[in-house]
Amino acid sequence: MQRFPAVPRPARDALAAGEVGRSRSALARRFTEYVGVPPMRYLAQWRMQLAQYLLRQPGLTVSEVAARVGYDAEAAFSRAFKRHVGAPPVSWRDGYP
Repeated sequence: MQRFPAVPRPARDALAAGEVGRSRSALARRFTEYVGVPPMRYLAQWRMQLAQYLLRQPGLTVSEVAARVGYDAEAAFSRAFKRHVGAPPVSWRDGYP
């Protein structure tokens, strides 16, 4: 899943399931058993960690970061980032030491 965070969910699920030779539901069940969280929650957390890293890089706009982690709209990315991190991307970036 980490190899293709910007791929739309149905295609990403199918790619991941196909790579391990399982159905999507079997993959989700097995993934949750081993990792402790469902695949989509894991992916959302990973995308936000990647976004935090990218926001620290000079020269990248929030819109560019959003696109790199798989969001079509900056507004949707900003809402998700705030929900996961606790602050909007611009505020988080400005407050990062």
